[in-house]
Amino acid sequence: MGMSRAQKNEEITTLNQRFNDEELVVVTQYSGLTVQEITELRTELRKQGASFKVIKNRLAQRALKGTKFEKLEEMFTGPTGIATSKDPVAAAKVTFEFAKKNQKLIIIGAGMGETVLDPQGVEALAKLPSLDEIRSKLVGLLVAAPTKLAGILQAPARDMVGVTKAYGEKQG
Repeated sequence: MGMSRAQKNEEITTLNQRFNDEELVVVTQYSGLTVQEITELRTELRKQGASFKVIKNRLAQRALKGTKFEKLEEMFTGPTGIATSKDPVAAAKVTFEFAKKNQKLIIIGAGMGETVLDPQGVEALAKLPSLDEIRSKLVGLLVAAPTKLAGILQAPARDMVGVTKAYGEKQG
């Protein structure tokens, strides 16, 4: 049995809110995926702070209206699922890796803010470091600089002691 008008309106409102909240929407076709495979994809996405939802195309097209992802409307054909995330890389990375292992998941494209990406754009995005990876590298750089500076500042004093000691031994 189909959805009632109230259920459809609620779904459109929920999707619209999701499109407004997220930074990245990856549009996929999942024809032939088993429930277990979709669950596996959802689990992997959840670990990265992203999510996957199977959606009705007409409802998604209505929910896109007035959002930054409005240009994605023509991608919603066939059995469609969307992977979304606030991190502009997470959903692309997990979806791309899953699609490499499972040929039944096809990446149609994505929207990152107002920018529409084709499957190659999603692949390029997936190969970028995630926000957490960038943060950890930045912290490493910030910690490394003072450590190196301390070493450099201590070196002249250490060298001066060595020179003084050698001069004293030579004199003595």
